[in-house]
Amino acid sequence: MAEVGKGVNAGKLASNVQKRITRAQEKVLQKLGKADETKDTAFEEEVAKFNKQLIDGSKLQKDFKAYLAAVKTMHECSKRLHDCLAEMYDPEWFGKEEVDSIAEDTDLLWQDFHQNLVDNALISMDTYLAQFPDIKARIAKRERKLVDFDSARHHFASIQKSKKKDEVKISKAEEDLGRAQKVFEEINYELQEELPTLWDSRVGLYVNTFQSVAGLELKFHKDMGKLNQNLSDIMTKLDEQRLNETPTVTNGSSDAELPPSVLYKVKAVHDYGATDSDELDLKAGDIVLVLPFASPDEQDDGWLMGVKESHWLQNKNLLATGVFPENFTQKL
Repeated sequence: MAEVGKGVNAGKLASNVQKRITRAQEKVLQKLGKADETKDTAFEEEVAKFNKQLIDGSKLQKDFKAYLAAVKTMHECSKRLHDCLAEMYDPEWFGKEEVDSIAEDTDLLWQDFHQNLVDNALISMDTYLAQFPDIKARIAKRERKLVDFDSARHHFASIQKSKKKDEVKISKAEEDLGRAQKVFEEINYELQEELPTLWDSRVGLYVNTFQSVAGLELKFHKDMGKLNQNLSDIMTKLDEQRLNETPTVTNGSSDAELPPSVLYKVKAVHDYGATDSDELDLKAGDIVLVLPFASPDEQDDGWLMGVKESHWLQNKNLLATGVFPENFTQKL
């Protein structure tokens, strides 16, 4: 049995070698103009579109993977940044637990964003491009089978034109021609059907890819924006905590240094948003140095004139004065 197998393999090898030799001879004759070549302009146009589609799809895949790598890098950098903040953040500072929670939520948001990009865009892109190697191989096979068909056609024609007719050779050449034509037409028909469909499918890929990216980015930035706003609010409160603690520490020595025009101090117990240019904008915890009005007639009931102590401590002047509702404050 082994010897039979060796014989079959040797015969197949010899047949393949002979096919390659015959094809090479046929191509040389065609290039020299000594044998006509079957041309199919419409199919060649489909192949040109296939090659362009493969190049475009491969570039999109490469650039999208680079985009994913950038997302992963941004995720890692974001995590390190939040970890750094968490390590530096003193436990007694305002919003310590919230800062830790925001760091965790931010990390999860980056993870979900990357995974959703893979699931909704990359996988379908890889599936789309996985079709091309097989079709490319069959296009190359079709080209070989077309050469075989042309070669068989020319061989049959030459035998028919021979002065000495050999019906056995003519019959065999005719059979070879029919077989070569059938093989070529089968693969040619398949590709004629598949290539236009494949060409049209690129639109669906582009729509899916960029709709997915756009939608996922929109959701990601919306959710990330909320987390960033929360973190920004915490930082604002932390800064207020710092400013409020400053007068608490220095009150014992700073009162004597206040200008004589200061009547007393008050502390804002509620936020107050200024509604006019001559009003002070207050946040709960702000300390205000109360000043007398230039004229008693200028003072409305329930309103005081003053300057924020933070301004006085930083600038040592009383230029940033404004009025504010007394009932939003508590006298110190």
